[in-house]
Amino acid sequence: MAAGKGTRMKSELPKVLVPVCGRPMLEYVLDALADAGIAQTVVVVGYRADDVRATVGHRPNIAFALQAEQRGTGHAVMSAREYLAGHNGAVLVVAGDSPMMQSRSLRKLIDEYNRSRPACLLGTATKSDPHGLGRVVRDSSGKFTGIVEEKDATDEQRKITEVNLSCYVFHGPDLLRSLDEIRSDNAQGEYYITDCPGLLLAAGKDVRALNVLEGCESLSINNMDELAVVEDAMRAMGKAGS
Repeated sequence: MAAGKGTRMKSELPKVLVPVCGRPMLEYVLDALADAGIAQTVVVVGYRADDVRATVGHRPNIAFALQAEQRGTGHAVMSAREYLAGHNGAVLVVAGDSPMMQSRSLRKLIDEYNRSRPACLLGTATKSDPHGLGRVVRDSSGKFTGIVEEKDATDEQRKITEVNLSCYVFHGPDLLRSLDEIRSDNAQGEYYITDCPGLLLAAGKDVRALNVLEGCESLSINNMDELAVVEDAMRAMGKAGS
């Protein structure tokens, strides 16, 4: 998903093209996907779509889907429907503004999907300070029961440190069915991919959460301060400019 403008980045560039340690942040995400063995990548573009295509269109096995009007993450995935139709295997959905994504985490998710074949598998992480992130709720047996956003969470749920980082593996047909059911009756009038796991769960489908994402993968970039934090983390990991 790479359609957003990223207004808070104080740049006219599409958010995913803002440089991180000298490279567009989207390039790091695409590297992780390629290293994880993803056979086909569909980049959902929107704001200044031609610039995104020109920057990464040289990469092998890449296609583009246009999200002409940005109406949420679920709407972004809907925009790629033509590529999903008829696909009976796994569909990995990730955010294009997550340059700290690790290919080893993605491989763990894909391996678990291939082993258990759920309708949806969420990649989650543990974060000591989960402020602002959706919490992953489980029952007493450890089974996934839903995602609750912080603004909707109870005081007890806010203590949960397992968080949703917008990284999912869906069974293709189940993803399409859930996209048909999500609604935009919320304050923002948008369609959210975070609604899909709950809809599948309510339909009796197997939905699981696997806590395999690394702490660094919870570092997001929404403003210049967060960009500086991610660049420091990349330098510390020796990934700057790689």
